[in-house]
Amino acid sequence: MPHTDAIVVLSTVANPDEGAALIRALLDRRLIACGTLLPGARSIYRWEGRIADEPETVLLLKTRSAVLHALEAAFAELHPYKVPELLALAPAAGLEKYVAWIAAETSLTLT
Repeated sequence: MPHTDAIVVLSTVANPDEGAALIRALLDRRLIACGTLLPGARSIYRWEGRIADEPETVLLLKTRSAVLHALEAAFAELHPYKVPELLALAPAAGLEKYVAWIAAETSLTLT
């Protein structure tokens, strides 16, 4: 497997509908090639001096490191949270056809 600049961006939203709307907007801008919604998550975290316990939907966004700054800007505009989770995870390698597809789908990034 070849080395790749493909990344998986981890994020969360309150529910699947918010996640689907965000994913569609990012796809329209060609900032991601694919978004996967994982509903049913439960996040427990400290926020504004208290411990919160909330249901969430996890998002796995497949993109390239080359568009990460544009994705960050889009999150500032589109993500419903005040402080959205955006963690970029870099795989060591990937299936050549799949990473080529990610590259093709995000090569014409529209911001």
